[in-house]
Amino acid sequence: MNAKIEALLETIRAMEHEIEQELQRKRTELKADFEATRVRFEQEVLAQQQRFKMGVFKYLLSSDWKSFLSAPLIYAVFFPMVLFDLFVWVYQWVCFPLYGLARVKRAEYFVFDRVHLGYLNIIEKINCAYCSYGNGLIAYAREVVGQTEQYWCPIKHARKVLQAHPYYMGFVDFGDAESYRTELNVLRAKLAALKIQSIPDGGPPAAPPTA
Repeated sequence: MNAKIEALLETIRAMEHEIEQELQRKRTELKADFEATRVRFEQEVLAQQQRFKMGVFKYLLSSDWKSFLSAPLIYAVFFPMVLFDLFVWVYQWVCFPLYGLARVKRAEYFVFDRVHLGYLNIIEKINCAYCSYGNGLIAYAREVVGQTEQYWCPIKHARKVLQAHPYYMGFVDFGDAESYRTELNVLRAKLAALKIQSIPDGGPPAAPPTA
């Protein structure tokens, strides 16, 4: 990889790691504050939030016909998503150990905290949980597929890839046959090293391996 690009990537990774550490510190402080004021939160903040809660009947009456028309199609995707979720889980549970890779921790990609918001009615909470599941599933699958691609085919495309996964920048340049043959095992070894390179809170690696 070009030395300048590698230096820039190292800078980006360092900044991402610093941001993650700061976010983790904030999360720790927030958790402590929440535990210390739990009763006050429930009595005061929750009551304040519920002033903005819209009842289910009013919510349905205020919805336009487009929402009613699209809702069945949106929720019909739930079953394919569950099936996809199952296949991704089985795939990485069986294959990753064979490749010498650590399994991706599925639970770290799913967050369902919006159900605690007092200003949401039951339908809105279900909608939020559904969106959380969909986005979490895509993020989880993206991590599994990204690691799989680095193991089997770590080659960049000839054209720009939008929203590439974090492992992509470390892939070998398109058409560089010599580097591909020499770097493939190196990239696989770096991928296997993720078993011990997790960030302090147990989340996904702060700095995906690059060439």
